[in-house]
Amino acid sequence: MTPATPSTLFPPASAPSEYAATPRDADAVLEGLDPEQREVALALHGPVCVLAGAGTGKTRAITHRIAYGVQAGILQPASVLAVTFTNRAAGEMRGRLRQLGAAGVQARTFHSAALRQLQYFWPKAVGGELPRLVERKAQLVAEAAARCRLRLDRTELRDVTGEIEWCKVTQTVPEDYPAAAARAGREAPRDPAEIARVYAGYEELKRERGQIDFEDVLLLTVAVLQDRPDIADQVRRQYQHFVVDEYQDVSPLQQRLLELWLGDRDSLCVVGDASQTIYSFTGATPDHLLDFRRRHPGATVVKLVRDYRSTPEVVHLANGVLAQARGRAAEHRLELVSQREPGPAPNYTEYGDEPAEAEGVARRIRALLDSGVRASEIAVLFRVNAQSELYEQALADAGVPYQLRGAERFFERPEVREAGLLLRGAARAGAADPTLTDVDVPSQVRAVLGTRGWSAEPPAGSGAARDRWESLAALVRLAEDFVRSRPRATLADLVAELDERAAAQHAPTVEGVTLASLHAAKGLEWDAVFLVGLTEGMMPITYARTDEQIEEERRLLYVGVTRARRHLSLSWALSRAPGSRGGRRPSRFLHGLRPGTVPAGGRAASAGGRGSGLESGAPSSAHGPGERGGGPRRRRAPVRCRVCGRTLTDAGEIKLMRCEDCPCELDEGLYERLHEWRSARARELGQPAYCVFTDKTLLAIAEAVPGTEMELSAISGVGRRKLDAFGADVLALCSGEMPRADEKNSLEK
Repeated sequence: MTPATPSTLFPPASAPSEYAATPRDADAVLEGLDPEQREVALALHGPVCVLAGAGTGKTRAITHRIAYGVQAGILQPASVLAVTFTNRAAGEMRGRLRQLGAAGVQARTFHSAALRQLQYFWPKAVGGELPRLVERKAQLVAEAAARCRLRLDRTELRDVTGEIEWCKVTQTVPEDYPAAAARAGREAPRDPAEIARVYAGYEELKRERGQIDFEDVLLLTVAVLQDRPDIADQVRRQYQHFVVDEYQDVSPLQQRLLELWLGDRDSLCVVGDASQTIYSFTGATPDHLLDFRRRHPGATVVKLVRDYRSTPEVVHLANGVLAQARGRAAEHRLELVSQREPGPAPNYTEYGDEPAEAEGVARRIRALLDSGVRASEIAVLFRVNAQSELYEQALADAGVPYQLRGAERFFERPEVREAGLLLRGAARAGAADPTLTDVDVPSQVRAVLGTRGWSAEPPAGSGAARDRWESLAALVRLAEDFVRSRPRATLADLVAELDERAAAQHAPTVEGVTLASLHAAKGLEWDAVFLVGLTEGMMPITYARTDEQIEEERRLLYVGVTRARRHLSLSWALSRAPGSRGGRRPSRFLHGLRPGTVPAGGRAASAGGRGSGLESGAPSSAHGPGERGGGPRRRRAPVRCRVCGRTLTDAGEIKLMRCEDCPCELDEGLYERLHEWRSARARELGQPAYCVFTDKTLLAIAEAVPGTEMELSAISGVGRRKLDAFGADVLALCSGEMPRADEKNSLEK
């Protein structure tokens, strides 16, 4: 295959705008597509299966397919239903279709489309109002467990709730759960018979309270369409063409709903990649994708393998991860071909312990920021959410802003909600407001948001003021991009766009390093990605025992690798805590990929191989504590509890230098003074309080009451940089004196 030229066939991976001008006609829709994407766009009749590798522009291909059909008069917008798996993805798809001149197309999640139909047809099919949706499923599961005289801790409650959801999407009733779980090789969090009882109790509670959950939405929609042919016919008259994105993640229940929507027609386009199946624990299976040609013998099949996201080095490693895969999905893997210029080789680093790994990653991130990479273009990805605390701490200590994927939603931030209200009011005022007349929409937005803290230049530092400014700046950038694609747009049009984005949680980009689990990172991409904690027991996870489960873990690593555009770092720690015996081993999935290792039946990987080089084979000052260079690896002494002497392994306990439940001698007055001083310094520096010292560090200081710089520097979280910046103030507070800055202010008053 002749490589395409990225500049002519695809926008850069880090394109500054997510909006583009609307094509003038059907032929213009096809401009800029590569040969395979063009083939997808032109395949408007009969069943179509698009096998699309990571970074190959699948969303671009399917949205241009729909838009071409609409612009050419072959498809009516209202007759097309495009289905995907997240509100964000659906919102992004609607936005792209609108830009391409296909604004009337419905792009929804399976649940959203089903709920809309259920709400409309319920009075006719059943009578009365649709039961209310359960708001807190876990709470209801906990009540059901209590009725069964079972007590579930937080982890068990989450896992049992997940088992109930799996049962419903696989259409398994309570009494069949034990046998079904055994057949599927599921690791039940409690005795399967107990889970079956809780599941039955949960269903009973919903019936008593007249409630349904999200899985019921799909089940009830399927039931209505099966039992009422007249309603099914009405739905089929409305929707005649279907597009399903991420088809490898479809559950049996979603597949059944799709079949009922289709009826005996075959106007269906599915898009997926079996190598990115990572949600089987929810009931997803790639079988529907892999069996598509068997169910539809005459289907058009198009493979997208030109990778426009990642450099050849990253793509080489991604292909290498899958080269060792086994099983049915592996038989259909796609060999990606990078369309980008070469970049740096992926970096492999071994650390002595987890805190050293977190500190090393934070140090590398600081170096990337100093080299000009934006914080929003960097991500740290881990296997389980419990791994995030160490990296939150390390980034805070390094003064690096971060955001947790899945934390506070952008449109729920106070400053964003306030901005929305102000813009809505300004749109209503229109010409009545002299400051908003005779200026374009972005200028109107800047004028409105300027009254709430936005300015052309960001505030210094990275504190609360900077966070607020970044939120407002994201709205300004969105306005600029929006008007660039719709020159005639008004402020009211922009407000409508914001409302739609808020409903879909389709947020603009905010500055801050992303911390996320590998599962949460699906569908996202960054310039620089750090894959951390890559040890046996974590990757693959310890409870992955069957061949199928192990292969899904391999695919999860593949998804992580393919999130990176240019910089990719893979790391692991030999022990959990400083001084512990380093008995851990790097993930088996890296064998044959990192230099010096040999895959099963293969030759050792070399540092010179594309995309498989180590950072350095010789000792280097760039290596931090616990990092491995060419010389002997340095080990840090174990951290012991200063009260009972036990070796500490928990990150929070290491910082406190004592067991969480050991008695402490906290100087509460000093702790309060430290808090007040930290708040004042953070405001002065324009940084979040945690960038001065974290709460745990302040607590450790208030317990230890250091009297010298050496004693202060022995506290975890007080490195040389912070000792130089804040050491004198902290020691003054510990001795009962006033910090010099406060003393000066006091004298001036």
